[in-house]
Amino acid sequence: MVPMTPTLALAALVGAALGTGLWLLASLAPRLGRPRLTARLAPYLVDVSSEARAMTRPRSSDPLPLLGAMVAPLADALGRTLDSVLGGATVIRTRLRQSGSEATLQSHRARQLLGAALGGAAGAGAALLAGRDGGVLIPIGIAGLVAGAIAGIGATDALLARAAARRVSRMTQEFPTVVEFLALSVSAGESILDALRRIAATGSGELAGEFARVVSRAAAGQPLPRALAELRDDLAMPAVSRLVDQILAALERGTPLAEVLRAHALDAREESKRHILEAAGTREVAMLVPLVFLILPVTVLFAVWPGLMVLQVGL
Repeated sequence: MVPMTPTLALAALVGAALGTGLWLLASLAPRLGRPRLTARLAPYLVDVSSEARAMTRPRSSDPLPLLGAMVAPLADALGRTLDSVLGGATVIRTRLRQSGSEATLQSHRARQLLGAALGGAAGAGAALLAGRDGGVLIPIGIAGLVAGAIAGIGATDALLARAAARRVSRMTQEFPTVVEFLALSVSAGESILDALRRIAATGSGELAGEFARVVSRAAAGQPLPRALAELRDDLAMPAVSRLVDQILAALERGTPLAEVLRAHALDAREESKRHILEAAGTREVAMLVPLVFLILPVTVLFAVWPGLMVLQVGL
Protein backbone atom coordinates (compact mmCIF):
# COMPACT_ATOMS: atom_id res chain seq x y z
CA MET A 1 0.00 0.00 0.00
CA VAL A 2 1.40 3.37 -1.03
CA PRO A 3 1.57 5.77 1.92
CA MET A 4 -0.51 8.90 1.48
CA THR A 5 1.67 11.99 1.48
CA PRO A 6 0.68 15.63 0.98
CA THR A 7 2.38 15.63 -2.42
CA LEU A 8 0.50 12.51 -3.52
CA ALA A 9 -2.81 13.92 -2.26
CA LEU A 10 -2.24 17.19 -4.12
CA ALA A 11 -1.30 15.26 -7.26
CA ALA A 12 -4.49 13.20 -7.00
CA LEU A 13 -6.59 16.35 -6.56
CA VAL A 14 -4.95 18.06 -9.56
CA GLY A 15 -5.36 14.91 -11.65
CA ALA A 16 -9.04 14.68 -10.75
CA ALA A 17 -9.54 18.34 -11.73
CA LEU A 18 -7.74 17.77 -15.04
CA GLY A 19 -9.77 14.65 -15.78
CA THR A 20 -13.02 16.47 -15.01
CA GLY A 21 -12.03 19.30 -17.35
CA LEU A 22 -11.20 16.92 -20.17
CA TRP A 23 -14.45 15.09 -19.49
CA LEU A 24 -16.42 18.32 -19.82
CA LEU A 25 -14.65 19.17 -23.08
CA ALA A 26 -15.33 15.72 -24.49
CA SER A 27 -19.02 16.02 -23.57
CA LEU A 28 -19.33 18.99 -25.95
CA ALA A 29 -18.37 16.87 -28.95
CA PRO A 30 -21.31 16.41 -31.38
CA ARG A 31 -22.97 13.04 -31.51
CA LEU A 32 -22.68 11.00 -34.69
CA GLY A 33 -25.54 9.26 -36.44
CA ARG A 34 -28.92 10.17 -37.88
CA PRO A 35 -31.23 12.07 -35.48
CA ARG A 36 -34.27 10.26 -34.19
CA LEU A 37 -37.84 11.14 -35.05
CA THR A 38 -38.38 12.76 -31.65
CA ALA A 39 -35.38 15.05 -32.21
CA ARG A 40 -36.72 16.09 -35.63
CA LEU A 41 -40.20 16.83 -34.29
CA ALA A 42 -39.01 18.65 -31.15
CA PRO A 43 -38.50 22.12 -32.78
CA TYR A 44 -42.18 22.17 -33.80
CA LEU A 45 -43.48 21.32 -30.31
CA VAL A 46 -41.44 23.65 -28.09
CA ASP A 47 -44.47 25.81 -27.27
CA VAL A 48 -46.53 22.96 -25.82
CA SER A 49 -44.06 20.31 -24.64
CA SER A 50 -41.47 20.61 -21.88
CA GLU A 51 -39.69 17.51 -23.24
CA ALA A 52 -39.32 19.20 -26.63
CA ARG A 53 -37.92 22.35 -24.99
CA ALA A 54 -35.45 20.21 -23.08
CA MET A 55 -34.31 18.55 -26.31
CA THR A 56 -33.91 21.78 -28.28
CA ARG A 57 -32.18 23.96 -25.70
CA PRO A 58 -28.39 24.35 -26.03
CA ARG A 59 -26.37 21.53 -24.56
CA SER A 60 -24.62 22.27 -21.30
CA SER A 61 -21.25 21.01 -20.14
CA ASP A 62 -22.70 18.00 -18.41
CA PRO A 63 -20.35 15.01 -18.23
CA LEU A 64 -23.13 12.46 -17.72
CA PRO A 65 -24.22 12.10 -21.39
CA LEU A 66 -20.67 11.14 -22.36
CA LEU A 67 -20.91 7.60 -21.06
CA GLY A 68 -24.50 7.16 -22.20
CA ALA A 69 -26.02 3.79 -21.51
CA MET A 70 -22.93 2.56 -19.64
CA VAL A 71 -23.23 5.05 -16.79
CA ALA A 72 -26.98 5.70 -16.92
CA PRO A 73 -27.99 2.62 -14.83
CA LEU A 74 -25.41 3.48 -12.18
CA ALA A 75 -26.51 7.12 -12.13
CA ASP A 76 -30.17 6.07 -11.82
CA ALA A 77 -29.34 3.73 -8.95
CA LEU A 78 -27.35 6.42 -7.15
CA GLY A 79 -30.14 8.90 -7.78
CA ARG A 80 -32.73 6.55 -6.27
CA THR A 81 -30.47 6.00 -3.27
CA LEU A 82 -30.03 9.73 -2.85
CA ASP A 83 -33.77 10.24 -3.19
CA SER A 84 -34.46 7.66 -0.49
CA VAL A 85 -31.85 9.19 1.83
CA LEU A 86 -32.61 12.88 1.32
CA GLY A 87 -36.26 12.71 0.36
CA GLY A 88 -38.10 15.88 -0.60
CA ALA A 89 -38.85 14.99 -4.22
CA THR A 90 -42.01 17.11 -4.14
CA VAL A 91 -40.13 20.09 -2.71
CA ILE A 92 -37.42 19.79 -5.33
CA ARG A 93 -39.96 19.59 -8.16
CA THR A 94 -41.71 22.69 -6.79
CA ARG A 95 -38.44 24.60 -6.52
CA LEU A 96 -37.42 23.60 -10.02
CA ARG A 97 -40.76 24.85 -11.32
CA GLN A 98 -40.56 28.06 -9.30
CA SER A 99 -37.05 28.77 -10.51
CA GLY A 100 -38.14 28.40 -14.13
CA SER A 101 -35.64 25.62 -14.76
CA GLU A 102 -36.38 22.97 -17.36
CA ALA A 103 -34.34 20.41 -15.42
CA THR A 104 -36.02 17.27 -14.14
CA LEU A 105 -35.76 15.64 -10.76
CA GLN A 106 -33.25 13.11 -12.11
CA SER A 107 -31.01 15.83 -13.51
CA HIS A 108 -31.09 17.64 -10.17
CA ARG A 109 -30.16 14.41 -8.41
CA ALA A 110 -27.27 14.13 -10.87
CA ARG A 111 -26.21 17.65 -9.91
CA GLN A 112 -26.37 16.68 -6.28
CA LEU A 113 -24.17 13.68 -6.95
CA LEU A 114 -21.72 15.84 -8.88
CA GLY A 115 -21.73 18.42 -6.07
CA ALA A 116 -21.16 15.68 -3.53
CA ALA A 117 -18.23 14.33 -5.57
CA LEU A 118 -16.62 17.74 -6.03
CA GLY A 119 -17.27 18.72 -2.42
CA GLY A 120 -15.92 15.41 -1.15
CA ALA A 121 -12.75 15.74 -3.24
CA ALA A 122 -12.21 19.32 -2.09
CA GLY A 123 -12.93 18.43 1.54
CA ALA A 124 -10.61 15.42 1.46
CA GLY A 125 -7.84 17.45 -0.16
CA ALA A 126 -8.20 20.29 2.34
CA ALA A 127 -8.28 17.85 5.26
CA LEU A 128 -5.15 16.04 4.02
CA LEU A 129 -3.31 19.29 3.56
CA ALA A 130 -4.38 20.55 6.97
CA GLY A 131 -3.47 17.31 8.77
CA ARG A 132 -0.24 16.46 6.96
CA ASP A 133 1.77 17.03 10.13
CA GLY A 134 -0.50 14.99 12.40
CA GLY A 135 0.32 11.55 11.05
CA VAL A 136 -3.31 10.31 10.94
CA LEU A 137 -4.15 11.12 7.34
CA ILE A 138 -6.73 8.41 6.66
CA PRO A 139 -9.27 9.36 9.41
CA ILE A 140 -8.83 13.04 8.63
CA GLY A 141 -9.26 12.40 4.92
CA ILE A 142 -12.43 10.35 5.49
CA ALA A 143 -13.87 13.07 7.73
CA GLY A 144 -13.07 15.73 5.15
CA LEU A 145 -14.59 13.59 2.40
CA VAL A 146 -17.88 13.15 4.27
CA ALA A 147 -18.06 16.81 5.30
CA GLY A 148 -17.26 17.99 1.80
CA ALA A 149 -19.87 15.68 0.24
CA ILE A 150 -22.55 16.96 2.62
CA ALA A 151 -21.50 20.55 1.93
CA GLY A 152 -21.64 19.92 -1.83
CA ILE A 153 -25.18 18.55 -1.66
CA GLY A 154 -26.24 21.41 0.63
CA ALA A 155 -24.71 23.98 -1.72
CA THR A 156 -26.57 22.49 -4.70
CA ASP A 157 -29.90 22.64 -2.88
CA ALA A 158 -29.13 26.14 -1.56
CA LEU A 159 -28.47 27.44 -5.08
CA LEU A 160 -31.75 25.96 -6.30
CA ALA A 161 -33.67 27.41 -3.35
CA ARG A 162 -32.08 30.82 -3.92
CA ALA A 163 -33.00 30.83 -7.61
CA ALA A 164 -36.57 29.79 -6.78
CA ALA A 165 -36.90 32.46 -4.08
CA ARG A 166 -35.64 35.20 -6.41
CA ARG A 167 -38.05 34.27 -9.18
CA VAL A 168 -40.97 33.96 -6.76
CA SER A 169 -40.09 37.41 -5.40
CA ARG A 170 -40.16 38.87 -8.91
CA MET A 171 -43.52 37.23 -9.63
CA THR A 172 -44.89 38.54 -6.33
CA GLN A 173 -43.91 42.08 -7.31
CA GLU A 174 -45.51 41.67 -10.74
CA PHE A 175 -48.70 40.10 -9.41
CA PRO A 176 -50.75 43.26 -8.54
CA THR A 177 -50.11 44.82 -11.96
CA VAL A 178 -50.96 41.60 -13.79
CA VAL A 179 -54.20 41.14 -11.85
CA GLU A 180 -55.26 44.73 -12.51
CA PHE A 181 -54.56 44.32 -16.23
CA LEU A 182 -56.51 41.08 -16.20
CA ALA A 183 -59.45 42.78 -14.48
CA LEU A 184 -59.42 45.65 -16.99
CA SER A 185 -59.36 43.26 -19.93
CA VAL A 186 -62.27 41.21 -18.60
CA SER A 187 -64.22 44.37 -17.73
CA ALA A 188 -63.75 45.56 -21.32
CA GLY A 189 -65.65 42.50 -22.55
CA GLU A 190 -62.91 39.98 -23.27
CA SER A 191 -63.10 36.41 -22.10
CA ILE A 192 -60.67 35.12 -19.53
CA LEU A 193 -58.69 33.26 -22.22
CA ASP A 194 -58.43 36.37 -24.39
CA ALA A 195 -57.35 38.40 -21.36
CA LEU A 196 -54.65 35.86 -20.54
CA ARG A 197 -53.56 35.87 -24.18
CA ARG A 198 -53.29 39.67 -24.11
CA ILE A 199 -51.19 39.57 -20.94
CA ALA A 200 -48.94 36.93 -22.46
CA ALA A 201 -48.51 39.01 -25.63
CA THR A 202 -47.88 42.40 -24.00
CA GLY A 203 -46.20 41.39 -20.74
CA SER A 204 -42.49 40.76 -20.35
CA GLY A 205 -42.17 39.51 -16.79
CA GLU A 206 -42.00 36.10 -15.20
CA LEU A 207 -45.72 35.91 -14.42
CA ALA A 208 -46.62 36.88 -17.97
CA GLY A 209 -44.46 34.01 -19.17
CA GLU A 210 -46.34 31.61 -16.92
CA PHE A 211 -49.66 32.81 -18.33
CA ALA A 212 -48.21 32.41 -21.83
CA ARG A 213 -47.61 28.76 -21.00
CA VAL A 214 -51.24 28.43 -19.91
CA VAL A 215 -52.39 30.00 -23.18
CA SER A 216 -50.17 27.61 -25.16
CA ARG A 217 -51.65 24.62 -23.36
CA ALA A 218 -55.18 25.88 -23.98
CA ALA A 219 -54.38 26.44 -27.66
CA ALA A 220 -53.07 22.87 -27.86
CA GLY A 221 -56.45 21.53 -26.73
CA GLN A 222 -56.10 21.33 -22.95
CA PRO A 223 -59.11 22.71 -21.04
CA LEU A 224 -58.43 26.13 -19.56
CA PRO A 225 -59.49 25.19 -15.99
CA ARG A 226 -57.08 22.27 -16.04
CA ALA A 227 -54.24 24.44 -17.34
CA LEU A 228 -54.89 27.02 -14.62
CA ALA A 229 -55.04 24.29 -11.97
CA GLU A 230 -51.68 22.94 -13.14
CA LEU A 231 -50.21 26.44 -12.92
CA ARG A 232 -51.54 26.77 -9.37
CA ASP A 233 -50.13 23.41 -8.30
CA ASP A 234 -46.77 23.92 -10.00
CA LEU A 235 -45.97 27.39 -8.68
CA ALA A 236 -47.40 26.83 -5.17
CA MET A 237 -47.62 30.59 -4.59
CA PRO A 238 -50.41 31.66 -2.19
CA ALA A 239 -51.35 34.73 -4.25
CA VAL A 240 -51.53 32.83 -7.54
CA SER A 241 -53.39 29.97 -5.85
CA ARG A 242 -56.07 32.32 -4.51
CA LEU A 243 -56.44 33.99 -7.91
CA VAL A 244 -56.78 30.69 -9.75
CA ASP A 245 -59.25 29.35 -7.17
CA GLN A 246 -61.44 32.40 -7.56
CA ILE A 247 -61.31 32.23 -11.35
CA LEU A 248 -62.20 28.54 -11.35
CA ALA A 249 -65.02 29.11 -8.88
CA ALA A 250 -66.39 31.96 -11.00
CA LEU A 251 -66.22 29.86 -14.16
CA GLU A 252 -67.92 26.94 -12.45
CA ARG A 253 -70.71 28.89 -10.75
CA GLY A 254 -71.28 31.54 -13.41
CA THR A 255 -70.28 34.43 -11.14
CA PRO A 256 -69.42 37.72 -12.93
CA LEU A 257 -65.69 37.39 -13.39
CA ALA A 258 -64.98 41.12 -13.73
CA GLU A 259 -66.19 41.87 -10.19
CA VAL A 260 -64.19 38.99 -8.79
CA LEU A 261 -61.00 40.16 -10.52
CA ARG A 262 -61.46 43.78 -9.47
CA ALA A 263 -61.88 42.73 -5.85
CA HIS A 264 -58.84 40.49 -6.11
CA ALA A 265 -56.80 43.30 -7.69
CA LEU A 266 -57.72 45.59 -4.80
CA ASP A 267 -56.71 42.94 -2.29
CA ALA A 268 -53.43 42.39 -4.15
CA ARG A 269 -52.60 46.09 -3.99
CA GLU A 270 -53.36 46.23 -0.28
CA GLU A 271 -51.23 43.16 0.34
CA SER A 272 -48.39 44.70 -1.66
CA LYS A 273 -48.57 47.88 0.44
CA ARG A 274 -48.56 45.80 3.61
CA HIS A 275 -45.45 43.92 2.45
CA ILE A 276 -43.70 47.21 1.70
CA LEU A 277 -44.54 48.56 5.15
CA GLU A 278 -43.35 45.36 6.79
CA ALA A 279 -40.10 45.48 4.84
CA ALA A 280 -39.61 49.11 5.84
CA GLY A 281 -40.29 48.24 9.49
CA THR A 282 -37.68 45.49 9.48
CA ARG A 283 -35.06 47.75 7.87
CA GLU A 284 -35.22 50.77 10.13
CA VAL A 285 -31.55 50.49 11.05
CA ALA A 286 -30.51 50.19 7.41
CA MET A 287 -32.60 53.26 6.58
CA LEU A 288 -30.77 55.24 9.27
CA VAL A 289 -27.38 54.64 7.63
CA PRO A 290 -27.73 57.29 4.87
CA LEU A 291 -29.36 59.66 7.35
CA VAL A 292 -26.59 59.42 9.95
CA PHE A 293 -23.58 59.10 7.69
CA LEU A 294 -24.62 61.26 4.71
CA ILE A 295 -27.43 63.73 5.37
CA LEU A 296 -26.59 64.64 8.96
CA PRO A 297 -22.86 65.41 8.35
CA VAL A 298 -23.74 67.58 5.35
CA THR A 299 -26.36 69.45 7.40
CA VAL A 300 -23.89 70.07 10.22
CA LEU A 301 -21.26 71.21 7.72
CA PHE A 302 -23.65 73.76 6.15
CA ALA A 303 -24.59 75.01 9.62
CA VAL A 304 -21.05 75.32 11.02
CA TRP A 305 -18.99 76.31 7.98
CA PRO A 306 -20.38 79.88 7.55
CA GLY A 307 -19.73 80.63 11.23
CA LEU A 308 -16.16 79.38 10.98
CA MET A 309 -15.54 81.50 7.89
CA VAL A 310 -16.92 84.61 9.65
CA LEU A 311 -14.68 83.98 12.66
CA GLN A 312 -11.62 83.54 10.47
CA VAL A 313 -12.34 86.72 8.50
CA GLY A 314 -13.03 88.68 11.66
CA LEU A 315 -9.80 87.56 13.30
